[in-house]
Amino acid sequence: MNSATESGISRADRRHPSRRVVITGMGVFSSIGIGTEEFAQGLRTGRNGVSPISAFDPAGFEWSNGCEVRNFEPEKWIERLDPDELGRAEQFSVAASRMAVQDAMLTEDDLREKTVHISIGTTDGESRDLDELAADWVTGGPESMNPALTRRVAAGLLSHAVARELDLVDVEAITLATACSAGNYAIGNGFDAIRIGDADIALCGGADAMCRKSFTSFYRLGTIAPDFCRPFDRDRQGILTGEGAGVLVLESLESAWARGARIHAEVLGYGLSCDAHHPVQPEQSSIARCMRTALDDAGVRPDEVDLISAHGTGTKTNDVTEVRAIRDVYDGDPPRTISLKSMLGHTMGAASALGAIACSLAITHGFIPPTINHRVTDPECEIDCVPNESVEAELNVVQNNGLAFAGNNAVVVLGKVAA
Repeated sequence: MNSATESGISRADRRHPSRRVVITGMGVFSSIGIGTEEFAQGLRTGRNGVSPISAFDPAGFEWSNGCEVRNFEPEKWIERLDPDELGRAEQFSVAASRMAVQDAMLTEDDLREKTVHISIGTTDGESRDLDELAADWVTGGPESMNPALTRRVAAGLLSHAVARELDLVDVEAITLATACSAGNYAIGNGFDAIRIGDADIALCGGADAMCRKSFTSFYRLGTIAPDFCRPFDRDRQGILTGEGAGVLVLESLESAWARGARIHAEVLGYGLSCDAHHPVQPEQSSIARCMRTALDDAGVRPDEVDLISAHGTGTKTNDVTEVRAIRDVYDGDPPRTISLKSMLGHTMGAASALGAIACSLAITHGFIPPTINHRVTDPECEIDCVPNESVEAELNVVQNNGLAFAGNNAVVVLGKVAA
């Protein structure tokens, strides 16, 4: 792609006047790796996170693969709260936040001296616990429901638990339930808090746990793949549900420089659209509008974008509509466009947060993750999806898409830090 200048005007000069916002910490729990180092290695090697589902009894389903986080030991990361009193999604949210804070080289004392904003996105919240409570109700009535599970099912606890774990009492903690785009919504929320001066530090991202409810819903829609997720492939058969969490630490560039922090990437801008066109059918013009809004907010031209991390679910409806929208915005000549869901499965509210972390790692380490399980590209998806093997590349600007049912779309644009 072209350089980040136009008629001598830098990319930064084309953006709205505000504080520049950078990523200085990242916490990752995924089916292909825990922590940024393992996650980056999984992305580079095209690791497949699929395995038989163990989160619930899949008896009665013809196929039941998913992308679960294996070897998750919450007690290694959760220091103040009792992990047994948290639902699995809360555990992911808290553990990823603790990891991100450590990665940012911040202490609890540092945080207490600053104004902190917390935004966590989710699709299911603690639906895994709700699955169990519903089963209790069916077999024994309401009096048989487990009170401990009942106390922890409120979705708002995903962000509240982070504040409690870090002993932050005067803090804004928001849980955003905008489904599969919720991670990007949370990042945009934190980005705004930093750039307009409402917060010094933002902890933002998404978390979800594997649950029967979501698997069954997608299965009954006929969109669960029997083996692997194959986005943009002619023979794709649907999604695989997954789980995990991604949390990022955001702060101003000046703050990061002042304390000598390591900077992973810069958040250049974001865009939102909500069209309410259809409960499950994506709307092409709304997706395109969301991408254009993000690029405008970032002060970035389409020809400056080096990579798109697509929503890329592996369903025909999503893949074809998203690719058409991308080609509209990029005048028929988009950059390489990949789907991380080929490796991670669909991690619901965590998906675009994990995507943002993957984009940051790609910028830092100079590579493009592959779209794995790929055989033959669907003629209706005319893009270079980087099939099966990663490629080395210098990346300056990366676009991260998050699309959700009912047209809740969110796109975040990240970049290499430029002076």
